[in-house]
Amino acid sequence: MWIADLKNGNYRNPILYADYSDPDAIRVGEDYFMIASSFCNAPAIPILHSKDLVNWKVVNYALQNVPEFRYRNPIHGCGVWAPAIRYHEGTYYIYFPMPDEGIYVTTAKDPFGEWSKPVNIRPGAGWIDPCPFWDEDGKAYLVAGVAKSRIGYKSVLHMVEMQPDGLGLIGEEVKIFDGNLNDQVTIEGPKLYKRNGWYYIFAPAGGVKTGWQTVLRSRDIFGPYEYKVVMRQGDSMVNVPHQGAWVDTVTGEDWFIHFQDVYAAGRICHLQPMHWEEDWPVIGVAKPGCEYGEPVAEYRKPDIGKSPEELADTGRYPVCCPDADDDFEGESLGLQWQWNANPSQDWYALENGRLRLNAVDTTPLRPVGDYRNLLLQKWPAPEFACVTKMYLEGMQEGDTAGCVSLGMNYSAVAVSKKGAEMVVKQIRGTQHFDCDVPYTDENVSEVAVLLPSDFVEEGQAVYFKYTVKCTGYTRHEELSIPVEHVPQEEITIAFSLDGEHYEHALTIDAKAGRWVGVKNGVFCMHDNTVKSEQGKGFVSVDRVKYTSL
Repeated sequence: MWIADLKNGNYRNPILYADYSDPDAIRVGEDYFMIASSFCNAPAIPILHSKDLVNWKVVNYALQNVPEFRYRNPIHGCGVWAPAIRYHEGTYYIYFPMPDEGIYVTTAKDPFGEWSKPVNIRPGAGWIDPCPFWDEDGKAYLVAGVAKSRIGYKSVLHMVEMQPDGLGLIGEEVKIFDGNLNDQVTIEGPKLYKRNGWYYIFAPAGGVKTGWQTVLRSRDIFGPYEYKVVMRQGDSMVNVPHQGAWVDTVTGEDWFIHFQDVYAAGRICHLQPMHWEEDWPVIGVAKPGCEYGEPVAEYRKPDIGKSPEELADTGRYPVCCPDADDDFEGESLGLQWQWNANPSQDWYALENGRLRLNAVDTTPLRPVGDYRNLLLQKWPAPEFACVTKMYLEGMQEGDTAGCVSLGMNYSAVAVSKKGAEMVVKQIRGTQHFDCDVPYTDENVSEVAVLLPSDFVEEGQAVYFKYTVKCTGYTRHEELSIPVEHVPQEEITIAFSLDGEHYEHALTIDAKAGRWVGVKNGVFCMHDNTVKSEQGKGFVSVDRVKYTSL
């Protein structure tokens, strides 16, 4: 799919054309680890690994389930917001906010292994985007932002001392910066570092589609802090170049990973060179006479201290991207998949090289976008086609299964069993959200197409082809601020009985979900108002294959 490594010593941005929102990253030895928001999807907090900051793979999740019982159902826009990852005295720490529940921490000795049960170290709504820091004297601190929708105000950063083990807070919470008073409205996502005796807080401001990167500094961790804007969009095509992580290489180079909100595809990740001038960072490349940098479209790869011969070892330094295809031959579900809510073990099984999706009872009046057991992936590229091969012989009366596209504009093409008939449904809907309170209110229309009567009995597969195509670029207004060059994507779903000849089912305009990009995937449901002597059934997914357009 999308490959950032140009294989000539350079890379192109973005390094990940996928919705890894609010990234944070660290280097431990020669290894880089990056994490991202996951909201109500589970497993939660993806952990990506790289050796060179350009080529990344998803290697784990910090949470198998989103904490708290209510996330057994999808609550779009809630759940796990911007997390932070740090390494201290042999332990990896991830701090993550849940804006309605509090600030949590989970730990691990091995980032590829099992992470601890999360602990809520600051219960209650309001604080978001926490980042820990351990000073040279062993004291620990936490910096965090706030969510206006939960606490009544925004653009403020707080600092509080933690226990040395990082598993609890001590001391008084101190307001250290008010962006409302400093032309830094919507400052959030703080990341705390120290260099040359200065405490630095890297914090984005200006909003997720129109903002910039600000850095605060002080000789005292509790301030007062002065500030400077260190990266703006400038003349580049990269809107909102902010929120991310400062990382270095073993050779002493400095780099910055950040996201760009591209609407339907979500928040994609970029890598920028970074250098220091008079103890202030400059991110990207600055034009003559300019104190801030602008994002680069292409640049040389980071110097990780390896010779060309060592880098040619593709086993250790592969040119790669996160997985998308799946043939379901493994012993566990691929790491590219997330559920729409906390899953139950009885939803699926891996058997005989196929994914068995068991039909899960629907809840009355709950539309497709709120089905718990949607199995979803992030978009892996600006344009692509995804073909899913599904066997239907396990379906029972009242079952529905198929392909889904989930965003504020959502759609599905699915097969339903009704008596002796199998029909293809075309489902469309729109999710609506109040600006502060996440909820879903959807309207759905369906058009049925009858399948051949002997189709399922013969054990044939049905193929769903999900295609995303960019139809052009437009200009959006965000709070009276223009955002140029916004991609417009069209989603088409078609189906086939032979994998070669496809019948068009529907086309919709793509629109991102609640803080997330559009996702696509599969599902299998049972209408619990329909009683079947055989009970609920299942479908078998043989493979999912992505191709570039």
